Amino acid sequence: MKILKRHFIIGFLLLSITVVGQEEKKTVTANNFDLKGIGLEKGVMRRDPSDIIKVGELYYVWYSKGKISPGYDATVWYATSTDGKNWTEKGMALAKGKPGTWEGESVFTPNILVAEGRYWLFYTGVSRKFKQPYNPDSKIGIAVSDSPDGPWERLPSNPALTNSDNPEDFDSHLVDDACLIVREGKYWFYYKGRQMGKGPGQTKMGVAIAEHPQGPYVKHEENPVIKGNHEVFVWTEGKGVAAMIGTTGPDDITNTIQYAKDGIHFTKTHDVVNSPVAAGAYRPEAFTESGKGKMPEWGVKIGRPNRKKGELPFVQGFTLSVEEK
Repeated sequence: MKILKRHFIIGFLLLSITVVGQEEKKTVTANNFDLKGIGLEKGVMRRDPSDIIKVGELYYVWYSKGKISPGYDATVWYATSTDGKNWTEKGMALAKGKPGTWEGESVFTPNILVAEGRYWLFYTGVSRKFKQPYNPDSKIGIAVSDSPDGPWERLPSNPALTNSDNPEDFDSHLVDDACLIVREGKYWFYYKGRQMGKGPGQTKMGVAIAEHPQGPYVKHEENPVIKGNHEVFVWTEGKGVAAMIGTTGPDDITNTIQYAKDGIHFTKTHDVVNSPVAAGAYRPEAFTESGKGKMPEWGVKIGRPNRKKGELPFVQGFTLSVEEK
């Protein structure tokens, strides 16, 4: 009996090691495809697309639009599609704020939350006019509408999220790039932040949580929840949260997917090949609390312009596929 028991334990340990090894070799690959209507266009910059929602038979996406490569002199526009490939640009969703305000020089990097029968458009704003070298002072605001086509009304409580007053905090310089999910009956607002005196390559991710879509959003005491990433791409994975990390951050997390059952403590689950830049995805379970969330199958991202030809950023599509080696 002792020998059988010993063999059982050894077999169990070997099986556990094998399973862990298999998990470590899971790879997600992103493949790109071109879009019509919001793709490459001479003299036009489109970038930082939102996550995608479907209303009736139409997909909706919002993005920054302007005439220079960065998003620091832009307004928020939107487009619709029946198939995710052919898009119709519908017009401006949100103009710049009043001159001299926190959002007076640019509004950009939008994202969307659907809650309480309304549409909540999160966006970044800056007060400083763009010129090189640039030192952004971004904050995040919210506009609301009864329709995905607008009109959009800015909340009087804006900005909804600001940089920390404590210079030691990871987001003491700026906050940017909202990404929303609903879990535990609350609104989880993931964002990126940069500490005073740090560069873009030292950006980290945090989360703020609210009881209501309009806030107030309270930053989590364990921020930053991810120690890198220049873009925020999260989704519900079962009852937990997954995040795709691009090329920015410490080597042990770049080009990976990280997962947290509690939405806070993330660990690696997959490697990523060809990480999409500034991705927004179709995440049908993001706001449902169904427990059926899974890795998105497709989305939109910033396309790679040919600078030598004078091209500006544009919106491109991508698909995600999983391979187990």
